[in-house]
Formats: sequence, C-alpha cells, structure tokens
Amino acid sequence: MINIKQSKQLSNNIRKHAVTMTSLGGSSHIGSILSIADILAVLYSSVLKYKSDNPKWASRDRFILSKGHAGAGVYAALAESGFMSIDILKTHYQDGSDLSGHVSHKGIPGVELSTGSLGHVLPVAAGMALAAKIDKNKHRVFVLMSDGECDEGSNWEAILFSSHHKLDNLVAIIDRNRLQSIHSTEDTLALEPFADKWRAFGWEVMEVDGHDHDELFIALDKVKTSRNKPLCVISNTIKGKGVSFMEDQTLWHYRSPQGDEYDAAISELEKNDA
Repeated sequence: MINIKQSKQLSNNIRKHAVTMTSLGGSSHIGSILSIADILAVLYSSVLKYKSDNPKWASRDRFILSKGHAGAGVYAALAESGFMSIDILKTHYQDGSDLSGHVSHKGIPGVELSTGSLGHVLPVAAGMALAAKIDKNKHRVFVLMSDGECDEGSNWEAILFSSHHKLDNLVAIIDRNRLQSIHSTEDTLALEPFADKWRAFGWEVMEVDGHDHDELFIALDKVKTSRNKPLCVISNTIKGKGVSFMEDQTLWHYRSPQGDEYDAAISELEKNDA
C-alpha cells in the first residue's frame, strides 16, 4: 500500500532538488521535471521493486525515463531513495559531473539506460519485457514518456509489437501535460482521441490525475492483475506543477530559475513540506 504522506513529501523533495539543480547548473526543462515529480514519487515510494544497495539486483523492476530531458527528477528520486548521496545532486549539469542534463546511466546506480532521443525507449522497453517473458522472469518494465514524443512513429511500432506479444509486464506512463517545445501538443500534431488510439492498438488504458498519488498508485499497481495486455497509464499533469508562476507555461521548458525567481520557487515549495 501507499503511504500518502511519505509519497507527497518525496514528490516535494524531488521538486525542491530539481529547482536547485537546474538553477546551479543553468540547465533547462524544469517545467518538464516538475510535471512528473508525483509520478516518480509514487513509483519509488510504493510501486517499484528495487534494492538501492544492490542496483543490479536481478529481480528488480526496470524503470526507464523516456523523456530524458527531465533527468534531474530521476536523479533526485534516486538520491532520496538511497542510490547515491544527496550532496551529489548539486553537481548536476556542471563540468566533470556524472549527472548530465539528459539522464545517463554512466556511473549512476539505478539508471537503466541513457535517454534523450525521443521515441527510442518504448521499443527498448518492449524488448526488455519480451526477454523477461521468454526467460520466465517476474520483474516488470516501466517507461515514463512525454505526450509530445508520441508523435514519433517508432513508438507506435512498439505499441503494436507489445500488444501482439501480450506484454502484460510492460507499463507505459504518459506525462500528459499537453505542452511540447513551444506549442501545445494538439497544435503541433493532434493526439486526441489519445486513449482510444492506445486501446485500438490492443493496450489496457487507464486515465488518471497525474498529481493524485492515490489514483497513480491504483493505476500503476494494476499491472499485478493485468493479463495478456500491456498497460498504458495516461497521467494528466500540469507542466511546472508546484511552482505557480511556472505552471502551464512553455517558457519553463527552456529557462532555469535564477535570482528572485529561484527564491520564490523554493519558498513556495517549502510551504508544502509535511
């Protein structure tokens, strides 16, 4: 079961770390990171099977961030979960640091795959899930994707592949914040009716509030009972969630908070501490 208080505190910690990391390193994508903080918190607090002291544990669930530009959020979640020192987070995106802007597995325990080229990870995850089935392994594969990257045809090939092979050990989580780059997803390349498309391709689909920890847990926990179909969890989110002046603003796809903006963001997030 999920401990909501702990999960929400983890999400707030991820947000605070991410704001500081992007500010110190001068990196971008804070809006994208903030929109997935609740999803990461539920995964690492209540859903994923892992051992932080044994990152390569054979029975671990595999989690891959497909929207690799939001990697600071994963680094923060891993540090809060004991995979590495929290102090290392302050080196993010700086010369000589292992914590690159797009998430990297090199030297980072708990990261399965270096990512950032959108549309590549779901195909990899489908292969991992099929291999687990063939080898009769019980671990699950979770992929956190952006909605904008669903413009990529490689994803839809993988979606077909996954349903054909009945990969019920595979979960695709969509960060449905409806913004990509400088426009909305629907102005760029319309995705709706989004859920119907996944269902038509043979997936089980659940739509949730991507900031409601109860809803997220219930949906993600469903993989235990799902049979013969992969699971897609469309998580409706707000880009920049948690910092009022960043919410639903494409500007924060490219900027880092500095000076008064940084102080205001941290102050707002600290008010949410349990």
